[in-house]
Amino acid sequence: MRARPILIALAALVAVLALAGAAKREEIARLLAVNTLFEPNRIVGNFSNMGTMFHTAPMALAPLPADPLRRAPRPAALTPEIEAWVAARDVTALVVLRRGEVVFEDYYLGTGRDDLRVSWSVAKSFLAALFGIFVENGSIASLDDPVTKYAPALTGSAYDGASIRNVLNMASGVAFDEDYADYWSDINRMGRVIALGGSLDEFAASLTERRGEPGTAFQYVSIDTHVLGMVLRGATGQSVPELMAKHLFAPLGLEAAPYYLTDGEGVAFVLGGLNLTTRDYARFGQLILQGGRWGEDQVVPENWVMEMTAESAPGERPRYGYQWWLPNDGRPGEVFAQGVYGQFIWIDRGAGVVVAVNSADTGFLAPGVQSENIAVLRAIVEEMQ
Repeated sequence: MRARPILIALAALVAVLALAGAAKREEIARLLAVNTLFEPNRIVGNFSNMGTMFHTAPMALAPLPADPLRRAPRPAALTPEIEAWVAARDVTALVVLRRGEVVFEDYYLGTGRDDLRVSWSVAKSFLAALFGIFVENGSIASLDDPVTKYAPALTGSAYDGASIRNVLNMASGVAFDEDYADYWSDINRMGRVIALGGSLDEFAASLTERRGEPGTAFQYVSIDTHVLGMVLRGATGQSVPELMAKHLFAPLGLEAAPYYLTDGEGVAFVLGGLNLTTRDYARFGQLILQGGRWGEDQVVPENWVMEMTAESAPGERPRYGYQWWLPNDGRPGEVFAQGVYGQFIWIDRGAGVVVAVNSADTGFLAPGVQSENIAVLRAIVEEMQ
């Protein structure tokens, strides 16, 4: 009779080990995914299938059917020069809106209209728009509040003493190495935290070095955007996917249900883990072009849209607002969201044009590529008017 309890205990131990083995296999699979994410023969498929490789937080569609973007009566065509750029930069999707109508739409390299494509840092601009809603309603009392007021876990870190405004401007002063080519850089260490099921909150709180005083100079620091997510969660008691789905995406009526990548604790990777169709990236750009208004609804406060897309970051070039870029040559009405490997939402308010681009461009850091991209985006605007 004593053998039976022993057998039951052994069976339980085997089950626990099996579960642990499964969890470890998932960790290894995610780590392998990170290490092969940008390989030339995989990058296109990977960027449209991120949810198969990482933890995710889905976002439900609005209860009403999506409002499809209208098509212009006469779709436009690309010039040979723009077509050459599409091929050279491994563009996977291009959607252009003029006065809210689709004037051009095409997909490349075996991708399609229904693909949910990873935003990379374009997600930062979405978070900035969401942020303004909670500044307006008083959940966040002031941009000059310290981030630790809403994210006390950052007390004692390099963020202690930085204001929300500093972090919105990428002027937190936190020392952070954004070199994608360096395996040991902070940005790549952060990627491995996600792959291994770690905590981005803990990663942010572990940063203790500063390169300067908060608010003195712009330095692009991706983890700053995660800190903004911590502030939003602390101010509202809700997750960013919940807030984004209810307050931003439901009024927009997206055409496909989006999702965020998350860390091992289910916290959204708000600095780069949003996944949408290219049409819905364009739809968001149209919202910003329209001053935060969609149909009859003022989704994002108009004064916030103007403030976040105006140059405000301290120091010299590049020109930057609250998680939005402005061209360095200062043409009025232009603002853009940008992500690595060639993701763009380009907005020209004067022309009434939005250009949404997704790419798998492994050469995006090569000299001259950024200026070429800006020139071609402007050429697309000119061609579509």
